[in-house]
Amino acid sequence: MEFNMIIYHSLVFSVFFTTFVSCEVFTALADLEELLHTEGYLINTLDNYIKAEEQRIYLLKRYAEIYHQQHNKAIEDVQVYIANPINAYTLVKRLSTDWHQVESLMSTDISKEYLNNLTLYKETMKFPTEEDLNGAAVALTRLQDTYRLDTSSLARGELNGVKYSAELSAADCFELGRQSYNNGDYYHTQLWMREADERLAKEKNNTVDKSEILEYLAFSTYKQGNVPLALDLTMKLLEILPTHSRALGNKVYYEEELLKSLNYKRKGDDESDEVPDDKLLVVPDTYAQEHYEQLCRGEVTLPEVKKAKLKCKYFHNNNPFLKIAPFKVEEAHLDPDLFIYHNVMSDNEIETIKKLAYPRFRRATVQNSLTGELEIAKYRISKSAWLKEHEHKYIADISQRVSDMTGLTMETAEELQVVNYGIGGHYEPHFDFARRDEKNAFKSLGTGNRIATVLFYMSNVEQGGATVFPQIGTALWPKKGTAAFWFNLFPSGDGDARTRHAACPVLAGSKWVSNKWIHERGQEFLRKCTLERPPSDITA
Repeated sequence: MEFNMIIYHSLVFSVFFTTFVSCEVFTALADLEELLHTEGYLINTLDNYIKAEEQRIYLLKRYAEIYHQQHNKAIEDVQVYIANPINAYTLVKRLSTDWHQVESLMSTDISKEYLNNLTLYKETMKFPTEEDLNGAAVALTRLQDTYRLDTSSLARGELNGVKYSAELSAADCFELGRQSYNNGDYYHTQLWMREADERLAKEKNNTVDKSEILEYLAFSTYKQGNVPLALDLTMKLLEILPTHSRALGNKVYYEEELLKSLNYKRKGDDESDEVPDDKLLVVPDTYAQEHYEQLCRGEVTLPEVKKAKLKCKYFHNNNPFLKIAPFKVEEAHLDPDLFIYHNVMSDNEIETIKKLAYPRFRRATVQNSLTGELEIAKYRISKSAWLKEHEHKYIADISQRVSDMTGLTMETAEELQVVNYGIGGHYEPHFDFARRDEKNAFKSLGTGNRIATVLFYMSNVEQGGATVFPQIGTALWPKKGTAAFWFNLFPSGDGDARTRHAACPVLAGSKWVSNKWIHERGQEFLRKCTLERPPSDITA
């Protein structure tokens, strides 16, 4: 039958696709491009499934129509109808051969074939996991906090007044709230459940139950310390579902909490005003985080007095070749010195490096300060790959270019690391060098500490994604083809704490960078050491 052919053709697909590892697609935007191909396949599969089901239903309707016609004709005069041998034959045929065909159509589980098909597809292609959903939700709330995005605006698909996408439905907002709740983030649970409730009231077709919204909203409100409102929301939930067991239990609990609170007030000053240990609120030092976020938003800039001292220049480092084609260098900060080199990576080099790196992408890691082992961390959301000089001429060229830029040898430098940031991708404030208490850092390399960093920007970023240095109040904004350079260590070998930096969350766009970490060994005669130690308050 025709619908069986549709099933057959939809099954012949897997040989056309490349096998990928399915993991953590939220940590690199490059992976999300693959998800669009996946979605395209799923849409095609769904369309074919619908066509097959429609064909099956069409055939069943045809049989039903024939049965109705013959049966209605027969019951007009049963005796006359069955007395006709042709009618008798067709009746027997309808209830034997024809009915077997109907039973076959009714028992054909097309969905099972398609589900098996999709299972195979999920095994061979990138497919989002529950971790990806949670990671994407956390990323949105991170962007919301860092860039102070209004919940309603974000739900409308607007980022700082620019509309990038379609609006979120009540169900979308509900899922953001649910993921926040699962992470113990009751503040964002409240924000997104309120938005879900508001959007549900405006939607014609309910995409989520109001009772579920109220339940999450009530409990997150309680966890935020507003017991009266939590009770009020619970009462509204019970108006919808009077027998809701958890709501009934929470109602009693909230009422008891309110009664306790009332009794504390009535006891007055004679009684102890101590708050039970489980009610104590820890107030963190938020200044450092707020300063970092202000830099990410572009609200903090260098004072004009310091800006006036910054210069742009041509730089050749006494290199004969560079005297013909010097670097264009911009000073971004003095003491510590931050430099921006312009036009130091071509578009061809960038595209080649991206193609070489992508198949090797793995979740970016950080070094455990106690063990020296590499591990993934929530404060670094990106994927990275490492490229060796012998793999391509461009990699070797870039390594030589870094040596020309810095005047340092690359013999002990690390391989070129290529990084693509994911949804809201970021790397919180950190040091590139190993501090005094990190005894095992870079031990396996045997090349000493990271003396300097060169960071290439391989893409423009529409919004966000700056590299910020909180302690010196400086932000470097990504510009394709440029590179930032700074020394991590003083000439004495002490770490410069002022070079602590962060990659701000990417608000809109895709951020690609690559970096070259240069180590101490081999630099002894290129950057001479000093016995003079810097002040202890700027070393780490």
